[in-house]
Amino acid sequence: MGEGCVSVVTATYNEADNISEFIDRVERALEGYRFELVIVDDDSPDGTAEIARKAGSRYGNVRVIVRKGERGLASALLKGIASASCDYVVVMDADLQHPPEVLPKIIDTLLRDSVDLVVASRYVSGGGVRGWSAFRRLVSRAAVYAAHLLVPRTRAVRDPISGFFAVRRELVLRERESLCTEGFKLLIEVLAKCDWRRIAEVPYTFQRRERGKSKLGAGEILKYLVQVLRLARYSSRAEVVH
Repeated sequence: MGEGCVSVVTATYNEADNISEFIDRVERALEGYRFELVIVDDDSPDGTAEIARKAGSRYGNVRVIVRKGERGLASALLKGIASASCDYVVVMDADLQHPPEVLPKIIDTLLRDSVDLVVASRYVSGGGVRGWSAFRRLVSRAAVYAAHLLVPRTRAVRDPISGFFAVRRELVLRERESLCTEGFKLLIEVLAKCDWRRIAEVPYTFQRRERGKSKLGAGEILKYLVQVLRLARYSSRAEVVH
């Protein structure tokens, strides 16, 4: 599809309750844009892939990739990025906590300002979270603090642990073999290792999960801490666009 189009990539596991609405909302949000939607499913036992294929068949620009015997958010997203057809990629969740209606703002910033990376941020003016407990807020802020403290390149953005971002596809592909596939925070790997020069953040409000079960648990938090410690040796400076 080439220059000027965007691949929206999402990874799913047991999102049968959300995937059809997700597809419809992405299609409505990006009406008039040149884009494809790439869904990478880790062989969900609840039939997510089948529902996605049926819902996507109404549009003609939806591809569903099913991985057998593999599991993990970061590795699934990298699979989707490698399989994408466009020069630009947006990474987001399909559980509707990342509202698809923010996509035009992200894509317009990426293309209009000629930046390499756009982060949808909860922690810039106009951003926020909805429905979080005080403990969840504390965990998120601590994760941001740890990234900023130990991985200097993440200081270019206020929300280095966002799961909602857009990037030039070639930047990720160049470093694909070095990007860690453990855990679920792909953005800090991209911030630390990819050769981006200009970066921007746009605000969004992280939504309450209405259906399905959160994948965040103690095991994922531990993997994140290990990931940050491993990335601590990377440092550089880059221009930030606000």
